[in-house]
Amino acid sequence: MATDKTKIARKKPVEVIVHDTGRIPPQALDLEKVVLGALMLEKDAISNIGDILRPECFYDKRHGMIFEAIRDLTNNREPKIDMLTVIEQLKRNGNLQEAGGMLYISELTNNVTSTVHLDVHAKIIAQKHLARELIHFSGLVQGKAFDETIDIDDLMQEAESSLFEIAQRNIKKDAVQIDPIIKEAWNVIKLASQRKDGMSGIASGYQKLDRITSGWQKSDLIIIAARPAMGKTAFVLSMAKNMAVDFKIPVAVFSLEMSNIQLVTRLITNVCEIEGNKIKSGSLDKYEWDQFHSKIKTLFEAPIYVDDTPSLSVFELRTKARRLVREEKVQCIIIDYLQLMNASGMNYGSREQEVSMISRSLKGLAKELDIPIIALSQLNRGVETRSGMEGKRPQLSDLRESGAIEQDADMVCFIHRPEYYGMLQDNEGNSLEGLAEIIVAKHRNGGTGDLWLRFKKELIKFENLAEYDTNVGGYQEFTSRMNDDVGVTPQPIGSNEDFITGTGGNTPF
Repeated sequence: MATDKTKIARKKPVEVIVHDTGRIPPQALDLEKVVLGALMLEKDAISNIGDILRPECFYDKRHGMIFEAIRDLTNNREPKIDMLTVIEQLKRNGNLQEAGGMLYISELTNNVTSTVHLDVHAKIIAQKHLARELIHFSGLVQGKAFDETIDIDDLMQEAESSLFEIAQRNIKKDAVQIDPIIKEAWNVIKLASQRKDGMSGIASGYQKLDRITSGWQKSDLIIIAARPAMGKTAFVLSMAKNMAVDFKIPVAVFSLEMSNIQLVTRLITNVCEIEGNKIKSGSLDKYEWDQFHSKIKTLFEAPIYVDDTPSLSVFELRTKARRLVREEKVQCIIIDYLQLMNASGMNYGSREQEVSMISRSLKGLAKELDIPIIALSQLNRGVETRSGMEGKRPQLSDLRESGAIEQDADMVCFIHRPEYYGMLQDNEGNSLEGLAEIIVAKHRNGGTGDLWLRFKKELIKFENLAEYDTNVGGYQEFTSRMNDDVGVTPQPIGSNEDFITGTGGNTPF
């Protein structure tokens, strides 16, 4: 015989919240009952839908409490989940009567005829919850939009933040069987074998760097970091020019520090090879004007897309990047620079937590769009406090908010110009004037190493070293470190299909 309290709890009607439009929010109460009943009857049912549903997904608050109890039992590794263990867990949680009481919970199992379509039912419940979240979100935004005391820019930031959080919570990607992935990986290797440069990614235009990276790889987050005045922007602009002008690869540059005019002026200086001061002042000699008109033609119709939105938010970047990839077929995104971004107005305990959110989002965006994202980053002042030739070389711990950035990045590269610190010769007496060392300090999918490039400050340009100075600086160090890391000096992949398949020429697909 059920207690009076149980009867009262059982007869208590479900709270139905009517929206301002006069319509009942999306719900699936019958499916909620079926799913909960199935979870208490089927031993492994929770493992099939545990990543689809959360307690807040249930429209009936009682159902959310019951699901939470089932999840608690799973987390505590209870050997059996049934009506009795769920009731006991609800007692421990102190909300058995609020969840409907023993009689209501026992009736849930009576509604189940089969657990075959459990995952389908769970997805419907999750979709109804998402629809309710969007209705609630739009209602809040609408209400605040009528309030003239609220700054519209602040409201947009708050709206972006809320919508981004909703999207992040509801992104799901199922595991897939390995066969199609093997085929896709094999096709990548096959395409690489057909390239004379032996690369599988996007070429930077710097041969020694490309030997380490095999090109910038799809879905990778690449961090390029340096202290101020080392030439971070010049480096990525030189790369953008190499990619777009030389290799015809569409590139997007998000400049948070400079206006698009300043950025393009730097690009013109790079391409036309005329001193930046002369370009800015327009005081060019006749032969320089001829050179200007001749070389600037290569920039027209170049697939470079520049966005100079200040204080760009993660949500704004995501929206713009998707459109650029879809409409302009952009294959690489460059962000100058990471610390100037914001996390859409979300509240964080510290700047480090906000940067952590930004770096995770950039990595997620690279995976979603399946393109490399190159983000510039500042280094902290630790470099300045150290002395000596080695002391001034950047290291991973010098990354500002380093924990999150280092963890999320697939590759971390540093730019180091010894002459900036007055070091004009290396330990062997070789000149370091006009040289920049590129240090690949982290490479998740390959070896690390160092290489040297020529930096022409007056042209805001990085170049490959000429043939006569290939032994300058650390070239030998580069090859030996590569040997230490990957076992052999990297060699271009050949075009022999037998080598790739190992099958005597017949492809396995």
